[in-house]
Formats: sequence, structure tokens, C-alpha cells
Amino acid sequence: MSSTVISNIATLVTNDPSLGDCSSLGLVRDAAVVIEGDRVVWTGESSKAPATDNRVDAGGRAVLPGFVDSHSHLVFAGDRTEEFNARMSGRPYSAGGIRTTVAATRAASDAELEANLTRHLTEALRQGTTTFETKSGYGLTTEDEARALRLAARHTDEVTFLGAHIVAPEYAGDPAGYVALVTGPMLDACAPHARWIDVFCEKGAFDGDQARAILTAGRAKGLHPRVHANQLSYGPGVRLAVELDAASADHCTHLTDADVDALANSRTVAALLPGAEFSTRADWPDARRLLDAGATVALSTDCNPGSSFTSSVPFCIALAVRDMGMTPDEAVWSATAGGAAALRRTDIGRLAPGAYADLTLLDAPSHVHLAYRPGVPLVAGVWRRGVREV
Repeated sequence: MSSTVISNIATLVTNDPSLGDCSSLGLVRDAAVVIEGDRVVWTGESSKAPATDNRVDAGGRAVLPGFVDSHSHLVFAGDRTEEFNARMSGRPYSAGGIRTTVAATRAASDAELEANLTRHLTEALRQGTTTFETKSGYGLTTEDEARALRLAARHTDEVTFLGAHIVAPEYAGDPAGYVALVTGPMLDACAPHARWIDVFCEKGAFDGDQARAILTAGRAKGLHPRVHANQLSYGPGVRLAVELDAASADHCTHLTDADVDALANSRTVAALLPGAEFSTRADWPDARRLLDAGATVALSTDCNPGSSFTSSVPFCIALAVRDMGMTPDEAVWSATAGGAAALRRTDIGRLAPGAYADLTLLDAPSHVHLAYRPGVPLVAGVWRRGVREV
């Protein structure tokens, strides 16, 4: 395998506290990274870098791990511009929300769905995202949920079955019947194509007992839980996630002290999705409260056509720093190592020997510029598994 050194890095974020300044970011100044094949094999001061076959000059810019987007909904069709426009203009809108996307997704061909998925993945890659999770949830029939997962699995290992997004329109008067479908034939068809199972535990979607039944059935099929929890109101979602050792409780906007304590004393990551609050003008999650309690926090886009139509992790970092009480260091860690934790991964989200060579080069001397210069396209290069793709 050929080797490559990226040298003359002003600031290198390793997310390894044993390196550099021994902070959580493991910052190394005047640094270099050596890549061999698809892995990082060395990091340290540029003057001490070993000889390699190839050399890339970072030009005094910052390098950090590729962003890990642990929550997205990218297998969909259709557009909900009018819904967003009405919401931002203070006008009532009743076109159907998620059900609008369900109808469009069901009507789309496989080729149309995959083309849309690929377009958004390319968009995210240009902004530094090298790992992403994505869900089904816009089909809500056995056939449509299974095909969404098959399409997603062509592009990522982090595939989530979300048949329990909302009750399918055909079962509006029989939610128990829909839960039986999700935990029975739909799960049987979908489990071979997914790693995770998710449920929207919320008023108007699925209550705590229904969510527990769905997640427990998924675990019996080898799928690990994650939960849409406490987005719109206080409820049982977070504590259910902790009870079932879910990898993440996502949204976490409305939390009691007991919810915060439960997260802080568990392996379940609090995944915060500020794009949703931005696009709905809802209350911001209180990241400071979670961090001060000792909970692990991830930042993700929640990219979807209704409530958070952004694929930009840098945008979410800026929102988290400005409106959620996070420092720039905490936000960058949460968008990289935090996202990896939300996927129960140790081979991504960090730049240390043995990790995948997923790197983002910024046109700036420091990762702090991601929040300092919001909206500016700072990503100047992206390597994924050792191959430069941007």
C-alpha cells in the first residue's frame, strides 16, 4: 500500500486525548497525518513525520476528522417548500406534513429515490461529512420500507428501520394494527437490510408502550435501538432509550432532570439536531445542561424534507455554539467523535493510528472558524477511507 503524509497542518483535531495538548480534541499544532491504505498510521508534529510515498501540503490550514452525521432521513421524494414557507410566514398549513412525503415516496421509482439520495450524499460530502446514518420511514408499507432500506444500504452501513415514523394513513383508525404490522411482516422484510431500529416516541406518533414493543421486537431480530425522543414535548422517550440501551436518544429538546440524569449515567448518546429547531422555530435543546451533567452529546443534521432540510454539519455546529450553549470545541467534538459514539463506532470520528482515514481540510487555520465564520464554505478538501474525494 502506498503512504501519504498531509503536512504543514496549522491545527490538527485528533479527538485522542493522549495526543497533542491532551484535551478532548487532542489538538496538535504544526502537525502532520500519515495515511496508509484506508487508515491513519501516524499523527504528530510535522517535523517528526516519517518518510512516505506521497506528500500533501495543507498550507497552514486546519484538519479535523470527517463529520459523522448520525441522524438523517434521505430516502424520500417530493418537496415541502410550501409547508416551510407557510410556517415561516405565520400562515396555517394543512397539506399533510410527513404524509405528503409518504405519498410522494411511494409514487417514486427506485431510480428516482436513489438519484435523490445520491444527490444529498454528494452535497453532504462537499461539506465534510464522511459517515452518515439514514432511515426509512417515508414508505410505511412493507414493500416501500424494505426498498428504502435496500437503496440506503448501497451507500452506507448505518441503515435504520423506521417503519414506526408515524402510523400509516391506511391504519389511521387502527394504530394497534399498524404496530402489529411493524413488529411482524414489515420487520421480517426489513431487518436483513438494516443495523438499527428507530421509533418516533411522541404524542401523535407512538406512545411509550408501543415504542417499547417495536424496539423490543427489533432487538429480537438483531437490530439495535435508537429513539426519536422528547422532541415536541416531555415524554417517556429518553428513559425508554436508556432502559433499552439505545445507542442514541435523538432530539432531546424537552428534558426533565430525571431524563438528564438517566442520559448522564448511561451509554445512550443525546443526539441534538438543531436544524429542526431552526426550521420550525421551536425551543433549542439545552446542550449546556447535558454536558454539565456528564452526558455524551452528538450533533447531527436530521436532514429531511420537512423539518430540517439541511445537509450541512458546519451549519449545525454554528447553531449549537450560538444558540445551544456549546463551545466551539464541544460542538466540533460532538459532530465527529460524538456522532461516532451515537453509532457505537471507534474507527471513525478521530484521527489516530488505526482509525479510518476520513479527514476534512478547512480553508482556515483552526476548527473554531466553523462557528466563527458561519455560512462560509470552509471545506477545502475531504478524504474518505484514504481517498481524496473533494
